[in-house]
Amino acid sequence: MASSSSSSSSSIICTFVVFLLVSILVLSKSILSDSINNQTFHPRQESHKLKRIRTYLKKINKPAVKTIQSGDGDLIDCIPSHLQPAFDHPKLKGQKPLEPPERPKGNNNSFDEMVENFQLWTNSGESCPQGTIPVRRTTEKDVLRANSLRRFGRKIRRIRHDTMSSDHEHAVAFVNGEQFYGVKASINVWAPHVTDQYEFSLSQVWIISGTFGNDLNTIEAGWQVSPELYGDNYPRFFTYWTTDAYQTTGCYNLLCSGFVQTNNRIAIGAAISPRSSYNGRQFDIGIMIWKDPKHGHWWLEFGSGGLLVGYWPSFLFSHLQMHASMVQFGGEIVNTRSSMGGYHTTTQMGSGHFAEEGFGKSSYFRNLQVVDWDNNLIPLNNLHLLADHPNCYNIKAGRNNVWGNYFYYGGPGRNSRCP
Repeated sequence: MASSSSSSSSSIICTFVVFLLVSILVLSKSILSDSINNQTFHPRQESHKLKRIRTYLKKINKPAVKTIQSGDGDLIDCIPSHLQPAFDHPKLKGQKPLEPPERPKGNNNSFDEMVENFQLWTNSGESCPQGTIPVRRTTEKDVLRANSLRRFGRKIRRIRHDTMSSDHEHAVAFVNGEQFYGVKASINVWAPHVTDQYEFSLSQVWIISGTFGNDLNTIEAGWQVSPELYGDNYPRFFTYWTTDAYQTTGCYNLLCSGFVQTNNRIAIGAAISPRSSYNGRQFDIGIMIWKDPKHGHWWLEFGSGGLLVGYWPSFLFSHLQMHASMVQFGGEIVNTRSSMGGYHTTTQMGSGHFAEEGFGKSSYFRNLQVVDWDNNLIPLNNLHLLADHPNCYNIKAGRNNVWGNYFYYGGPGRNSRCP
């Protein structure tokens, strides 16, 4: 009797184990199926996407005569200047970079000033040979972070009647209503915290013309922290341009044909070093953009030593072929939470501290100037201030004999007054 009971129990246990194994198998298959469906994984689509990315990378990553490994993980390729992406443009094919332009009168910098080490890649002591330009190599990882090839290297924004969109927040100073032929400022460099991969924090100058509709023209330069674009939280020197309000034209840095680089010492998109520290040493970079009176192109100068970086050919633009109608200085962040209706982002602008904290704590712009019709650098008149959300990021301006026109700006984002 005991033997029969034991046999029956064993049979029940075996049946239960088989049932359990079958259930686990079915459940695993279901989970795997759901996972695949949720990820919408389609091998053919993924293969096509990678093929398109690799074709794009082959187009913009030109053959290098030398490659330099940067301490931050970047690869800096030394590209023959006549092979740079700009010369893929139909109107530039077969051309070479132009000679240096006439500089604005009243500018203190000289072309032959000693080279400054303000980019991490130069710390190794390596440099690019004459006749080449340093280009930060773009990788598959860089493009894949952007979710789509269309999004990569571009500011995606919805333009309202002014410069702002619902997810882009600003604290800026601007002048308008006149004809401007250039702008100059020194910009305090920090490494602000950026909360989300698809957010950024930048400080820049804008040269603007056209309406805030589909024909908006801008030229932009400064520093930015963008985990999506660069994969880290270093502040990086960047440029941008558009001729149709950020829709289909223009890009960051050298990620499309347009900007012509002439300098073999500066890598656009490379990390800036050193940076400012709270209650410690302050570091700033000089930026000047001006329209060459002879050829009409917009030239860019970087660093307090006044190193010419290159130029945006005037034919890229519609309204900016003539002059700018507005210049703007200041900070911009992206707040992805604005479309979710949740808390405000904790992404910082500038130093992450409000303007009233002042020098050594808040971020600043100093020595703001514009270039007039006769290629003269002159002080600003009628400077206007605008902060989209002053409880999150604010701005305060001043003037003195050392800094000329200046302002402090920035903030922490979400706080007790910015929920």
